[in-house]
Amino acid sequence: MDNSESPIEKFKRVTAATMRAISEREEITAAFTPSGQGLSGTEVRLPMPARDLPASDVAQVRGQADAVALRLKYHDESTHRVQRPQQDSAREVFDAVEQARCEALGMKRMTGVASNLEATLAEQCHAKGLTRVTSHEDVPLSEALRVLAREAITGTPPPPAARNLVDLWRPHLHADVLRDLADMGANAEDQESFAKVVKQMLRHLDLDVTSEDDLGDDQDENEDGDGSEDAPSDSRGDGEEQESAEDQASMESQQGEAMEDDSGEGQDADADGEMMADAGEDQPGQPTETPQHQDRRNALDQAAYHPYTSVFDETIDAAELCDADELNRLRQMLDQQLAHLQGVIAKLANRLQRRLLAQQTRNWDFNLEEGILDTSRLTRVVVSPTHSLSYKQEQDMEFRDTVVSLLIDNSGSMRGRPITVAAMSADILARTLERCGVKVEILGFTTRMWKGGQSRERWIADGKPPNPGRLNDVRHIIYKSADAPWRRARKNLGLMLREGILKENIDGEALLWAHNRIVTRPEQRRVLMVISDGAPVDDSTLSVNPGNYLEKHLREVISYIESRSPVELLAIGIGHDVTRYYKRAVTIVDAEQLGGTVMEKLAELFDEGGPNATTHHHRRRKVS
Repeated sequence: MDNSESPIEKFKRVTAATMRAISEREEITAAFTPSGQGLSGTEVRLPMPARDLPASDVAQVRGQADAVALRLKYHDESTHRVQRPQQDSAREVFDAVEQARCEALGMKRMTGVASNLEATLAEQCHAKGLTRVTSHEDVPLSEALRVLAREAITGTPPPPAARNLVDLWRPHLHADVLRDLADMGANAEDQESFAKVVKQMLRHLDLDVTSEDDLGDDQDENEDGDGSEDAPSDSRGDGEEQESAEDQASMESQQGEAMEDDSGEGQDADADGEMMADAGEDQPGQPTETPQHQDRRNALDQAAYHPYTSVFDETIDAAELCDADELNRLRQMLDQQLAHLQGVIAKLANRLQRRLLAQQTRNWDFNLEEGILDTSRLTRVVVSPTHSLSYKQEQDMEFRDTVVSLLIDNSGSMRGRPITVAAMSADILARTLERCGVKVEILGFTTRMWKGGQSRERWIADGKPPNPGRLNDVRHIIYKSADAPWRRARKNLGLMLREGILKENIDGEALLWAHNRIVTRPEQRRVLMVISDGAPVDDSTLSVNPGNYLEKHLREVISYIESRSPVELLAIGIGHDVTRYYKRAVTIVDAEQLGGTVMEKLAELFDEGGPNATTHHHRRRKVS
């Protein structure tokens, strides 16, 4: 082996080799990225550790590699797919416990793997905030059962970071569920037998365990008759599932009609249809008061769109989602990833700064007793030394009375290069505009959980009432407030690279949140720029609402801001055509274009002048 090999390259090579050995798959390769994304084909994407290879980083990366390798070794996807429940909450538990089975089998056989997986579990608990919760209602059921299953199979307690969530949930689990957990240890070696124990536990939790195979039998497709051992109990589930499916189809039809009736505030269905067809037109479904007679905050009719509950929603500063040391590491990772782009983006930033400074209207107050020395009047002092020195001071400039809010999509599809470039572009933008006296706010939006969170669990506990609305817990992140200086907030942007932060995207509510923050600012001109790579997506919400539920709300919010708000709105789509949503938008194909596009669009905005701009005839400073 080449002695010149760096420690981090050796670590990568050894990790990949170990992963192939554990999984017994020679074709598996490892790729190290800022966020890591798990298995994709034969490539396993793992997070990039810091260059000095701290012990915590090493254990976490190895733990993630071991988790993927053990799944490849012990998991059969066809067996899993046949037994997997169709209902979302049951499916989440089923998937989580199966992963726990694979990891537990490895932990029982390899002590080093056990240590790595414990470190990874502890990191996941910290990242999801599970170490700080005080009620079992704040812990997803799937997370609790994953840890409990691993404990039951290995016979060892979870790491300290995970004990809190186990201790919170254990008193609330029925004795039948605890017995099912105990049975998992005896069946862990056989995936099919283990799956039946898990499905029995789900029944004891009153969750629907109807699987793909069960649905095939119920629809008389009769392919092979698999799953006949569960026929007595599953046949009842199938009948209930079919009735539920029919009821849901009827509910969605009624809900679609109700949304059309409600969203128009008395307008007919045709008017609402026009609004859906072209969100750029004035929407007849919106109130008709002029902006002068309404609150400048959100005034949308929320009858058609609503969250099932907002109790579990979160608006949080980025620094609260990560400890200071981790933020420093992530920021270093961000700088390393985009070191070769720093020069390019810096040039764009300087160009934008020159264009903005060239537009500043400069007005001066003269003959003052303090301020900047007025050199144009020094001759007067030379001619007559009795004259006192004259000073001048620049008046406040209208140009500087501007605030820009950058709203960044923090969904899972932004992982990798898009979110990295978005974070760096936001960083450069904040620095540039701050030098020009323009305040900048940087915000992000995602959800707290994948495919539904505590909102969905509450809906299920309430008996699944119809028309539930949004069924996930939104997370709105403040990376930099408008009044915070860049130097104080720069580390926060590294949070976008953290594993587990990027989940689903509910754009309509995020856009309203960002709008409501900026519209109350004292600055005369307010600009809101959205960076996204796709339409709003949240599986839990769309599974029980019309397919256009989130998109329709987004169109309504955009129309409201564009036609009735003093905020100037523009959007940049990464690999996705956002011009069908926003009047003022641009689509880029490659994330590498983002920095230049952000700078250029802002320069165009300032070239145009805002809707509130007035005409001045003052002298402008010439910039060569």
